[in-house]
Amino acid sequence: MEWKEPGLVLSVRSHGETSAIVELMTSAHGRHLGLVRGGRSRRLRPVLQPGNTVDATWRARLDEHLGAYLVEPVRLRTAELMASTTGIYGVQTLAAHLRLLPERDPHPNLFDAAIVLLDHLDDPLIAACLLVRFEVALLDELGFGLDLASCAVSGGSTDLAWVSPKSGRAVSRQAGEAWADRLLDLPAFLSASPDRQISADARAVRQGFELTGYFLTRDVYGPRGIDPPPERAGLIARTISHLEAAPPPG
Repeated sequence: MEWKEPGLVLSVRSHGETSAIVELMTSAHGRHLGLVRGGRSRRLRPVLQPGNTVDATWRARLDEHLGAYLVEPVRLRTAELMASTTGIYGVQTLAAHLRLLPERDPHPNLFDAAIVLLDHLDDPLIAACLLVRFEVALLDELGFGLDLASCAVSGGSTDLAWVSPKSGRAVSRQAGEAWADRLLDLPAFLSASPDRQISADARAVRQGFELTGYFLTRDVYGPRGIDPPPERAGLIARTISHLEAAPPPG
């Protein structure tokens, strides 16, 4: 058995004296582990760092075996990510989210979204909006998708302001006004096209994380008996603090 494709390094753990077991996220083969012989060497240690993209070749006698990786560097982000707390929290949160997926189950859209997110962690606002969108996509891939395209009551697609905590469907401002205290806020950057994300602010980012956090806790973390990754809370706190301290645009 053999395949070759780019992979995003999620984690690395030592194996024996010189090798390492590497966890990659790939497009066609999902979250996939493999042994890298010499993975702890001076040459490969900087390559096998969480957040880096590598060109990976996986080989095994049988598909169900752990197998071995041959890796070559493609995009080394470690220095950039380690330069800020946001970068460190970001890659750790992303890895924790991807581990919610079954091993070796392909999720190409999430792989592409993860790469885009990692390449924007230097901008707190854009990174926060991208992560909220990533969490919405993650819920969808896990079978708990939200319907944010139209109002659950009127069917309209304009002035969507809330989300029903029961159904996960959007509700327009007019239709949901009487039940506003029971509904979750829907930030505009989630109900608009992706290029609207740069118009968000600290309040909208907080609303976005509260929305996805509610459904992740109810539908994913709770049933599995696990806690949300603490890095997510750290990332949210740092991002909100940065956005609230930033001078207003213009």
